[in-house]
Amino acid sequence: MAFISAEQQQQLRTVLEEISSPVKLVHFTQGLNVEHARETRELLAELCALSEKLSLEIYNLQIDREKAAAWKVERAPSTAVAGREESKEGKDEGEKDFGIRFYGFPLGYEFSSLVEAILSVSKGDSGLGPASKEVLKKITEPPHLEVFVTPT
Repeated sequence: MAFISAEQQQQLRTVLEEISSPVKLVHFTQGLNVEHARETRELLAELCALSEKLSLEIYNLQIDREKAAAWKVERAPSTAVAGREESKEGKDEGEKDFGIRFYGFPLGYEFSSLVEAILSVSKGDSGLGPASKEVLKKITEPPHLEVFVTPT
């Protein structure tokens, strides 16, 4: 069963044309006793099939512990959104982890947020204005922000 209808696929292809540089989804799952694990993998695979600039890596949280530690992932299912970083001279500096994580099954409103995160990461720009960026430069410790969403 496809999660993304043919009509939605066409709409998404148009939206995903805005991706300016490659984006990788790094998904962590566990084989047993994880609600919506299979569905999440299938949804991410369907999404990545809609653009050549999207790729998907899948790891098992328990087996691939070094990868999970490197991505700072402790729960499954979870998906990291990673992009490329360019220097000020426009040189490709390699993969960049922007710290964006989606936990659980990103369907419904969360799916829209996932697509927006992909577009933002591809541009390497948060969309924040200069004043906000100046305020954020004053933060001396890495922030930890979690947003919880539940369908109601």
